[in-house]
Amino acid sequence: MGRVDGKVAIVTGGASGLGAADARMLASEGARVVLTDIDDEAGAKVAAEIGAEFVRQDVSEEETWAPLVDGVMERHGRLDVLVNNAGIASIADVEHTTTEVWRRTLAVHLDGTFFGCRAAIPAMKQGGGGSIINISSTAALIGIAPYFAYSAAKGGIRSLTKSVAVHCRERKNGVRCNSVHPGSIDTPMVAAALEGLRQVKLPGRGEREAARIAVGLGEPNDVAYMVLFLASDESKHVTGAEMVVDNADTVV
Repeated sequence: MGRVDGKVAIVTGGASGLGAADARMLASEGARVVLTDIDDEAGAKVAAEIGAEFVRQDVSEEETWAPLVDGVMERHGRLDVLVNNAGIASIADVEHTTTEVWRRTLAVHLDGTFFGCRAAIPAMKQGGGGSIINISSTAALIGIAPYFAYSAAKGGIRSLTKSVAVHCRERKNGVRCNSVHPGSIDTPMVAAALEGLRQVKLPGRGEREAARIAVGLGEPNDVAYMVLFLASDESKHVTGAEMVVDNADTVV
């Protein structure tokens, strides 16, 4: 049996990067996975590869959440895991961040995470509990000047997570909520950041592993294994925690 055998999980932003790795990991360990994204083609492809379901969703749109969770409950009868992973990142410091970028970044990260937690808790309570895993960043802990809006949004997720955890503990509803804080991981978003900030361009697939190690990037599965732990019953006494996955280093 897998570590999350029989559990039902939603993973947002599951079409690529960390979200795709999380979805694959959970599915490989026995979960029934529903992944969401705004990229229909890539999302459907990942879902087909791992035997999951794909639902198109912009997490910042409040009205998408009730149909998503209701649909999962109708098809599967339960919701055990929610991975709030969807995110965007624009390179701009405080002096060059536009109001449009600021609002869109907070909408995707912070609004999306809030909407997800609020929608998931009642469904999880019906099954006796569950695990909400909010993907934050080391940017929430140290601040990264060229990622001003992103850092602010991820910091908000950090605090939001702790508030949700305390709320659920006090109500004894069995729902846990933790945040995961990756450092620099080999994903399309980080590759773009390396190129934009440090003029470091990762090579093609053949030489990728050596370059990844040289630059100091982690692998998506380094984060996915943490998500798996938090999704499983192995972490039943872990809530309100911030789990850092950065090899004691922040590259970007």
